[in-house]
Amino acid sequence: MIGRVSLAAGLVLLACSTIALAQKQQVIGAPPEASNMKLVGYSDLQARSGYQPTIHHQGDRWIAYIGHHGGTEAVPEPVNPLTGRAEPNGTSIVDVTDPARPKYLRHLPGAPGKYESGGAQMVRICDGASLPKGDPGAVYMLRTFGGEAHEIWNVADPANPVLVSRIGGLKDTHKNWWECDTGIAYLVSGAPDWRTRRMTQVYDLSDPAKPQKIRDFGLPGQQPGATGAVPTELHGPISTGPQGNRVYFGYGTNKGGILQIVDREKLLNGPKEPTPENLRYPEVARLPMSAFNGAHTTFPMPDMPIAEFAADRDGKTRDIVMIVDEAILNECAEARQMVWFADVTTETRPMMISSYTVPEASGSFCQRGGRFGSHSSNESMAPVYYKKLAFIAFFNAGVRALDIRDPYHPKEIGYFIPAITEATDKRCVPVEGGERCKVAIQTNNVETDDRGYIYVVDRANTGMHILELTGAARAAAGLKN
Repeated sequence: MIGRVSLAAGLVLLACSTIALAQKQQVIGAPPEASNMKLVGYSDLQARSGYQPTIHHQGDRWIAYIGHHGGTEAVPEPVNPLTGRAEPNGTSIVDVTDPARPKYLRHLPGAPGKYESGGAQMVRICDGASLPKGDPGAVYMLRTFGGEAHEIWNVADPANPVLVSRIGGLKDTHKNWWECDTGIAYLVSGAPDWRTRRMTQVYDLSDPAKPQKIRDFGLPGQQPGATGAVPTELHGPISTGPQGNRVYFGYGTNKGGILQIVDREKLLNGPKEPTPENLRYPEVARLPMSAFNGAHTTFPMPDMPIAEFAADRDGKTRDIVMIVDEAILNECAEARQMVWFADVTTETRPMMISSYTVPEASGSFCQRGGRFGSHSSNESMAPVYYKKLAFIAFFNAGVRALDIRDPYHPKEIGYFIPAITEATDKRCVPVEGGERCKVAIQTNNVETDDRGYIYVVDRANTGMHILELTGAARAAAGLKN
């Protein structure tokens, strides 16, 4: 009898486990999975693969500018309902003044091409009134054009952008940073004569109509004429401007990562010829990462007060850099990509102090399909969340809200995994005799605005979800109910 009861109990547990696993596979029509976050508004973005969203307060309106990857094999050029024409993926411009009712204003086509080879992935915005030599009536959009160029558009009328200037002749352009108060831009480029796919071209874009190149920059060994092994390629920089006088460069995506801390003044005004000595001159320090992990986003948070250290004589505040890797391969066919926190208070000796990942078992994420692991964080330094909460795009695990007030012990306090739709693209892996394909959300990038809304875009063509915090997460941010 005991044996029969045990067998029956085991069958029940097996059945429950099978049901639980089936529930983890996303299906069209199912509700989103959420904790302490809720959906406010949605735009399908014309079923285009989303990369960088940038949210800009423009007059009395809030405008979202969304960069896109190229098209897919099945739909290389989606139809734009506003024009009735098939258009290469480019930049979506959406009025989110009322986040519950986003209004699609314009699709600005990018480079023809599929996936990484087309589109216009990266977008940054600066008001002309804030740039030292800008047109006070203009609003400037800096975007990539496929991998071949950087473009600047005037989007003062966001529904009718006007091309201002273009920096072309490049390859593999990607994740830029633009200082709106100085006009200095750190353009991720592939200069034809450099030995690496991506490096930095520093430009003065204080007058966007007249771009002025300052210098090329990268790691020694990447420059023209070098020999030997080529150091891992750049992914993107973030600058603290003239006040902080630091630029934080992230190299690598999912392996061999490097955090490089650079003296901004020396970078801009030091010797420009890309010799090994000149490339090393502005470097303050490096933090090499494991061969298993890269550095997609390097987000600085200087002078963070640490409550745990409040009674200590020294070290009450710390300089922290949050490093986010990028998962590349579907269905966990690589090392886990995750989030790391580095203490760079003693700049010449940066050290890792903590890490964060979504527990795989919490959603059977390796079996869901597509990528599972981190990709990027929000990059806004607006006071509403800065040094309090961070939002991490985690592909098929959606967006995760982290309480980072104690960066030695980051804590997840919310998440939102959007539901898939009929537009969500499949993700495939090779198997014997062919391939296996699954459909799952692929939350790719995330940004916030000064009002506290969170914007997530999907790599697999599902669109943009506008979210807000609820419950304990809202309280942690100090937002009113």
